[in-house]
Amino acid sequence: MTKRTSAKYKIDRRMGENIWGRPKSPVNRREFGPGQHGQRRKGKMSDFGLQLRAKQKLKGYYGDLTEKQFRRIYAEAERVRGDTGENLIGLLERRLDAVVYRAKFVPTMFAARQFVNHGHVRVNGQKVNIPSYRVKEGDVIEVRNRSKQLAVLLEAVQLAERDVPDYIEADHTKMTAKFVRTPGLGDVPYPVMMEPNLVIEFYAQN
Repeated sequence: MTKRTSAKYKIDRRMGENIWGRPKSPVNRREFGPGQHGQRRKGKMSDFGLQLRAKQKLKGYYGDLTEKQFRRIYAEAERVRGDTGENLIGLLERRLDAVVYRAKFVPTMFAARQFVNHGHVRVNGQKVNIPSYRVKEGDVIEVRNRSKQLAVLLEAVQLAERDVPDYIEADHTKMTAKFVRTPGLGDVPYPVMMEPNLVIEFYAQN
């Protein structure tokens, strides 16, 4: 099992939820956390615990971002006018690796980061290999010609477990996607309930 795969499954088990909706998640078989004491960690959570868990779940969903990266995105969401929770979701969904994942060019968010890192993606005709690159409305993301027959790409397009959301227009024959608009929380197809309001409370108090 690769490091990325084990990290992905570890996050699922730590949260006790199948946060990516993957059929092979260990949570589908056992809902308790990892480790020898996992089955005993079922007590009522404090407000701090609920807030921390909401933050870890959202942070983990996007490829387990570092705390420094995630806090920086939160600070920006707080500065922008409007609802901070909605702004946070919008900024996370505008990451290039998130758009590549949403467009079903890759099977997982972890694979999306690697796919971008390895130079397989172009934005408006220009090569971009920074997963955190922020996509703007109207930007066209495409898989470079030499990468269009990669097995990971062909596997992802066939996945029945998720659809491309309506804020992205994807063409899997040309392997292109257009970022139509910045989504709100209700637009994003999370397999589990995300609670950005608790994330805001966590950072406001810590």
